[in-house]
Amino acid sequence: MTQPSRGEEAAEAIARHLQENMPEIIERLKTWVSIPSVSADPDRQIEVVRSARWLAAELRDAGMDVSILKTGEVSAVYAERKGDPDAPTVLVYSHHDVRNAKPEEWNETEPFTPVVRDGRLYGRGASDAKGQALAHVWGLRAYLATIAGSAGVNIKFLIEGEEEIGSPNLAELLDRYRSELSCDLVVFSDTIQWRADAPAPVTSMRGTLTATLEIVGPARDVHSGVASGVTVNPAITLADVLSRLHDDSGRITVPGFYDDVTALTTRRKAEFEALPYDPAVWTERTETREVIGEQGYTLKERLWARPAIEVISLLAGDPEGIERSVIPRKATASLSIRTVPGQRIPVVADQLRAFFDAEMPAEAQYTLTVDEDIAQEPYVSPDGVVIEALERALERGYGMPVLGRMGNAGGGPADLLSLRLEAPVYFIGTGLPEDHWHASDESIDLSVLLHGAASIAHLWRELEAGARP
Repeated sequence: MTQPSRGEEAAEAIARHLQENMPEIIERLKTWVSIPSVSADPDRQIEVVRSARWLAAELRDAGMDVSILKTGEVSAVYAERKGDPDAPTVLVYSHHDVRNAKPEEWNETEPFTPVVRDGRLYGRGASDAKGQALAHVWGLRAYLATIAGSAGVNIKFLIEGEEEIGSPNLAELLDRYRSELSCDLVVFSDTIQWRADAPAPVTSMRGTLTATLEIVGPARDVHSGVASGVTVNPAITLADVLSRLHDDSGRITVPGFYDDVTALTTRRKAEFEALPYDPAVWTERTETREVIGEQGYTLKERLWARPAIEVISLLAGDPEGIERSVIPRKATASLSIRTVPGQRIPVVADQLRAFFDAEMPAEAQYTLTVDEDIAQEPYVSPDGVVIEALERALERGYGMPVLGRMGNAGGGPADLLSLRLEAPVYFIGTGLPEDHWHASDESIDLSVLLHGAASIAHLWRELEAGARP
């Protein structure tokens, strides 16, 4: 009879530890999700502080030394567990604040009344990103429970409370606690897996830039009959200008926008292509109905390696309440711009300003506000032994082979963390595209949560064995 290898024995022990504790993991996540830590809501900033204190207690219970760090009006959590001083030091980054929720749009439960149904835990923050942070807590527990002797890797946590509002105080926090946060590498956990049955390491993240465009017409709202057809309607002007952002092939028309985009390598294309994809399955999972976008590129290339501009809100006239039949005084749109390697935020910001300046009709007054202060540059993880270790960890954690590598279509402060801490950033997440981040009925697949925690435990074993940047 073939004897199991040490790696197989470790995988079985880690999986067994997590499976035995799964009921407790679920209950703890439900308790945390019930705290409405909405950082964008001034009335709920105290809840973000409560969320930080809850997490601090969890990390202490897992055997870590913990501090709560003030950031703006809310709190971040810092924790560390020291092992061998000569061993690699890893900083885990995630966040515990959540997006606002509209209870009237939720069908499964109230946003902050978590429930479990059909293998999923529903509630705001269940996946983005309280589930991911808790996976790290239990990944650490599983690692420590299945090793002989002291830990061979030094682990630190930085779980912030302002990510959902653009991390406005993170740079200052990183500078203030530079020595405490010193590390050999950063593990960034605010991302997704491609599919529950196709784990893959995320090796790149798009950048993020937001902007607000406001167009003003008459000096006040005007009766639509009194001035109909003879005055600037800012809603029509806004719609017209926004429609010019893309051409009929899905390509962004902002002059120079693609000039600095790094071309995809043959290898990167192959990494994407190796991941299973069915357009019908994708639209069903994401509830997006149709696949559109820039012609000449696959869906995965558009998501992870091509830039994008989206309109995420429009406001004019009387969108709610009783309609007044007026030409609105102003119309406003919020834009989300995703950048990719090669592009730089200041350049893209200037390109946007030049585009709207050229496209705006002379009779319209407008203001474009570009949020460069909280913008995030794109990031690509260095290739090498850590990525290979992450692949092995995912294979053992999920019990299936890794087929390719993926990117993160969203954004996050990966580039900022790397620059300020002078350390490479690597990604591991427990979310899925169908988890409804930022939308109604957010949830987490509990099997992915378990496999993610196991993969994290295996990653610590891999780093302990010598896989370091």
